[in-house]
Amino acid sequence: MTDAVAAVTPNKFKIGLTFKAAAGYDAEWITPTVFGQSAEEVATNAVDLMKALADKGVIELASHAAKKVRETHQPVAGKGGNAAPKTFQGGKVQQAAPSSPAGDSCPHGRTLREGQGAKGAWAALFCNAPKGSNCDPLWRQKDGSFS
Repeated sequence: MTDAVAAVTPNKFKIGLTFKAAAGYDAEWITPTVFGQSAEEVATNAVDLMKALADKGVIELASHAAKKVRETHQPVAGKGGNAAPKTFQGGKVQQAAPSSPAGDSCPHGRTLREGQGAKGAWAALFCNAPKGSNCDPLWRQKDGSFS
């Protein structure tokens, strides 16, 4: 393919990459996109980009910049940042679970799950232990408490 044709032909392939500084949903991300005329070209371009990001210090610089922002910027309450960090599990953002009721004997921690059933909306705090060794769920009561 000549340079003139390549300049006017849109790239057929693209891949988005995500580099996360930590496992948490609130960790800083670098999310470049790589384009190419073929799958092989996109793969080559992705490798070249990853090497350049590391070699030129982009990843380290992004981490330092994010740290500096966190140290010097205080977000307005309710505008992202003053709430507890979100958690990411099973491909979904997990909603913050209400604290377990006093006297709850579950040592594994609990996750809030909500749904809609034949009898209406429901919510429960489920044990985080592996299946088969988990504690009984705590169901939301009419007064909003869990037991």
